[in-house]
Amino acid sequence: MSKRNFIVAGMLVVVAVGYLIISSTGSTASFFLTIEEVLAMGAEAQERSLTVSGAVIGDSIAYDASQPQVTFTMVQIPGDPKAVEAAGGLATVLHAAVTDPNAARLDVVYNGVRPDLLQDEAQAIVRGRIEPDGRLHADELLLKCPSRYAEEIPEQIED
Repeated sequence: MSKRNFIVAGMLVVVAVGYLIISSTGSTASFFLTIEEVLAMGAEAQERSLTVSGAVIGDSIAYDASQPQVTFTMVQIPGDPKAVEAAGGLATVLHAAVTDPNAARLDVVYNGVRPDLLQDEAQAIVRGRIEPDGRLHADELLLKCPSRYAEEIPEQIED
């Protein structure tokens, strides 16, 4: 094999590897959408798998153990961590979101056992698809409850 053929073959390998990296990163990159972003997508949201974050409204949680199936409503929270911090932290943002009657909402259906952390003002991260009924049918459900894991500050010892 001549030196020129070797260089061309090497460049083809580099281009192929670069293409594979770029194409796989686009399809597997995961980011969280806010509920407002999902609602703004309209019918386009039904065409792909979505990962959405929001606050759980406790009064909306319904569990059917015979299925098993959980349904609940999530409400809009900011997607920018800096905005969450500026608003007083995650617990404050979750509480404000759940008590805001004008915040954007999204109904969620999850087929599975009700997780222990599914409660009022928990942060839910759901991955699934918007079905024609307008609800997000979740394949995955992750929950974070900041009040449950808040560290207690030990009292100062006074001399």
